[in-house]
Amino acid sequence: MDAYQTRHLDALMAELLTQVPALFVVGPRATGKTTTAERHAKTIVRLDREAEAVAFRADPDVALADLEEPVLLDQWQLVPQVLGAVKRAVDAAPRPGRFLITGSVRDGLDAETWPGTGRVVRLTLHGMTIREQRGQLGRLPFLDRVAGGETLHAEADPPDLRGYIELALRSGFPHATLRLGGEASRRWLESYVEQLLTRDAPQLGLRRDPQRLGRYFEALALHSAGVVDDNALLAAAGVNRKTAAAYERLLENLMVIECVPAWTSNRIKRLTRKRKRYLVDPAFTGALLRLDASAVLRDGDLLGRMLDTFVTAQLRAELAVCRTRPRLYHLRQEQGRHEVDLVAELGGQRVVAIEVKASASPGPADARHLVWLSHSLGERFLAGIVFHTGPRAYALAEQVTAVPICALWA
Repeated sequence: MDAYQTRHLDALMAELLTQVPALFVVGPRATGKTTTAERHAKTIVRLDREAEAVAFRADPDVALADLEEPVLLDQWQLVPQVLGAVKRAVDAAPRPGRFLITGSVRDGLDAETWPGTGRVVRLTLHGMTIREQRGQLGRLPFLDRVAGGETLHAEADPPDLRGYIELALRSGFPHATLRLGGEASRRWLESYVEQLLTRDAPQLGLRRDPQRLGRYFEALALHSAGVVDDNALLAAAGVNRKTAAAYERLLENLMVIECVPAWTSNRIKRLTRKRKRYLVDPAFTGALLRLDASAVLRDGDLLGRMLDTFVTAQLRAELAVCRTRPRLYHLRQEQGRHEVDLVAELGGQRVVAIEVKASASPGPADARHLVWLSHSLGERFLAGIVFHTGPRAYALAEQVTAVPICALWA
């Protein structure tokens, strides 16, 4: 049996189960939700096994009764009525540490009538970060380190540009990155995408051509980390606006794409409201488009998008455990006068602004948007970070620092 690799959420889950009655753990399929939740449960119910699901479909209240707690209910979406039973059980006895619920779809979780409101705490488990893969969870999350004024630096033997792209293409899915390698990992990722389109999508009610859905997913991969005109996606995928909207909702429900909202401020005028689309794992780009590191390095536009998607995936996975309670946005003025890849708004409305550059030695020109934002926000601006592929950190301007990407886990 493989040794368990500790996740960012483990300590938080253990703490919350001493205080709240139920945790709802969601995330893309195969990110390790069940494996992680099992470590905090005494009874495990796998609703994807027919023998165990029968009783919960027939009478979930009776099926839940007398199970040793905490009870893990895995794959809730296959027997959705189990959520009502959890609601009634928690209402009757709201003691802490009763239930863990896991699932791989978002559909229905945000509905006004969802039975978990006020009864469960929701957590998202994303793909593994490099820190998790290497077992380096002893330090604070990156944004907490920035907020605390910690000196940032590269690891002892930092990757070069190709090394970062290879890390991005290796993915954050535990099975692909910890158990497999090389050709086997690539084949696993391609199979994941194929099953996502042909098996998981129909289970959520999509009855349309999976090939067209695949083309739309490929178009999103080419435009990941971008604020792209919808017409460009429609043309690339060969679908109409209504179909594209349905595909995008589906991929968001499956949690394989995520949209970063636009940041707004009454101090800055003419900010766009368009969302910035991301693949949740940059390795999807390689799997969808059949690309290796050499192919990515030959495409300057795709290279920048891959690095941005990779950095964002590392940051996104740590958000739930950050003490500074950050939310991620992007910033873009109309006509593109100023753009900032990511704006992390911390508690107290303090801002850490982030740019990602496919360069080993960014200069002052690469910090100009961050300097502008610093002047615009005044005391609210905490720090500016220009991530790059070089080996050292150095100052670019007041409150703006060039930082190697590997500082995320160093």
